[in-house]
Amino acid sequence: MMSTPDPSHAEVIHLRPAARAPGAPASVQGALALDLTPRTAPPRPRLRSARSSDLVALARAERSHIDAFVGRYLQALVEIASGDRPVSQVLRHTAPEVYEDLSARARTVAEAAGTTPGRTSRPHPARPVVVGVRTALIRDDAVEASAHVRYGRRSRAVAARFEVRRDRWQCVAIAWG
Repeated sequence: MMSTPDPSHAEVIHLRPAARAPGAPASVQGALALDLTPRTAPPRPRLRSARSSDLVALARAERSHIDAFVGRYLQALVEIASGDRPVSQVLRHTAPEVYEDLSARARTVAEAAGTTPGRTSRPHPARPVVVGVRTALIRDDAVEASAHVRYGRRSRAVAARFEVRRDRWQCVAIAWG
């Protein structure tokens, strides 16, 4: 038979938290500090960008800004096409005919999966990630881009054309490969 200690004879030791610098991580003695919650956000890769053949010269800072925009837009585009993001998020930077095509693609994928476009109940096992983008500035108000997209172990390609319309860059054409 197991006996329990008499609480009247037990000594209580109060532990004080160790002084630590602000912002320093707390001690997790005896355990690994791992976040085991499921990842719902797509991975953010280090996007490789290459300027293949510019026909127009542009200031380096402005050109880098365009490349960054194109990379972010194409990442959003493949997430929409796979049903992970609502199509309305790219409305401002998408020409109406391209928006309709993208909406139809998102609806088709959602119907096949039995979900609502942009509102998946759980993330896809293989989420699309844009791993490389090539851009060509063909006019001072037009850029053509191609992207290498990874879906798990598979690869696909996306090509797009962007033009300045109503004082902002808009996607005016998309080709899926």
